[in-house]
Amino acid sequence: MKDPRIEKLAYNLINYSVKLQPGEKVLIENFGLQKELVTSLVAEAYKAGGFPFVSLKEPQVDREMLLGASAEQYAKIAEFEGNVMKEMDAYIGLRAGDNINELSDVPADKMKINGESVGKMHTDIRVKQTKWVVLRYPSASMAQLSKMSTVGFEDFYFQVCNLDYSKMAEAMEDLVNLMNQTDRVRLVGPGTDLQFSIKDIPAIKCAGEANIPDGEVYTAPVRDSINGTITYNTPSPYQGFVFENVSFTFENGKIVKATANDTERINKILDTDEGARYIGEFAIGVNPFIHEPMQDILFDEKIEGSFHFTPGQSYDEAPNGNHSAIHWDLVNIQRPEYGGGEIYFDDVLIRKDGRFVLPELEKLNPENLA
Repeated sequence: MKDPRIEKLAYNLINYSVKLQPGEKVLIENFGLQKELVTSLVAEAYKAGGFPFVSLKEPQVDREMLLGASAEQYAKIAEFEGNVMKEMDAYIGLRAGDNINELSDVPADKMKINGESVGKMHTDIRVKQTKWVVLRYPSASMAQLSKMSTVGFEDFYFQVCNLDYSKMAEAMEDLVNLMNQTDRVRLVGPGTDLQFSIKDIPAIKCAGEANIPDGEVYTAPVRDSINGTITYNTPSPYQGFVFENVSFTFENGKIVKATANDTERINKILDTDEGARYIGEFAIGVNPFIHEPMQDILFDEKIEGSFHFTPGQSYDEAPNGNHSAIHWDLVNIQRPEYGGGEIYFDDVLIRKDGRFVLPELEKLNPENLA
């Protein structure tokens, strides 16, 4: 007997997230086979009158491929997968696996090859040309990272992923409008005093149509406007290594100093290309059910009372002219138990210690979204 929570999630992904229409083709790409959700997605795609295509991948196999990767080989892989992606109207990326650190021993130069080929293909084709959504699937590994039992984490997962995202989308409208009218932003907190402009760069609401779970409104800073220091207070896995105590100092938009638990390693990432030392995204997280970091960015960047400030590539929907092979979402939580903090728009306090204080934004506080 199928879990009704899985069937509800599959229905929402097909009909709400990618809004599959009769005759449209959807690629269901599964990293780490989760048969029940994949089969439910296939069934829902057929019910919607669409044509499902399934691609199955395995993290341990990907690791072995990357260890011997060459630029020529991965350019061909990107060409092959890109030709398939070009034929699709929609894409559902299901990420699952038993070990979040499966790629931890893959050398940085091999990860760079993948990012500049397959990663770029996803940016250029999947993101720009399809209706897409990406999600994780619960596993014992994720439960461990969340410090929960396996059953407890599954209950949390389906609560988060089957949230009423249409209600969230409506509640985000006033924040989107305010950000679109804002010039100067200031972020303040322990180890953080940062100022920048978001003038004339669109604010985009994310409520279940590109990520599951979801719950953020993002824009981008004017590329050269950032000055000050930011210190992130959540661990961040990137390229197979978990970074902690990350701190950046900016001068006229550029990261001129970067420290972490592995300062040499983080600076190598920031030296990937010129754009890696500039910021491509600023976003405010509002998901009422996600409270603690679990070293999975699809969850962590949506944490209630958080923001993320992202080195690397900007999105086409909120462009600031920054281009890079990386896009690294790093998260700061501003709730009191994490040290608190404030967000100011044009010198007006809009959020304090993770809670919105303007009356028109209070609908985004967790008790009003849950």
